[in-house]
Amino acid sequence: MSFEMTLTEKPGYLHEARSVNRVLIEERLTGRRLETWDVYQIAAEGSQKGAGRFEAVAYVDVNASGELMKFAETVANNRGIPMSLFSNVADAEAWLRKKAG
Repeated sequence: MSFEMTLTEKPGYLHEARSVNRVLIEERLTGRRLETWDVYQIAAEGSQKGAGRFEAVAYVDVNASGELMKFAETVANNRGIPMSLFSNVADAEAWLRKKAG
């Protein structure tokens, strides 16, 4: 699946993955990076709505820098979404295959 979304639409994109339990999300975001509070809200709201639905969520943001996405990973994991961050799709796919086996 491929989506183009605004910031206000972002919290709902995991709901598009209704019939799967392992998800790979690759983002190539451009423009202003989100602030910590924005990231927290997106991760917390998405986790609340998706807790218990996923075995694994692999997240790739090729433009990420700093520790902000690690913070999002921690928020998601603490709220029941088994999410792991990757710098490339190949590593994310390998991790998802391990989770399936």
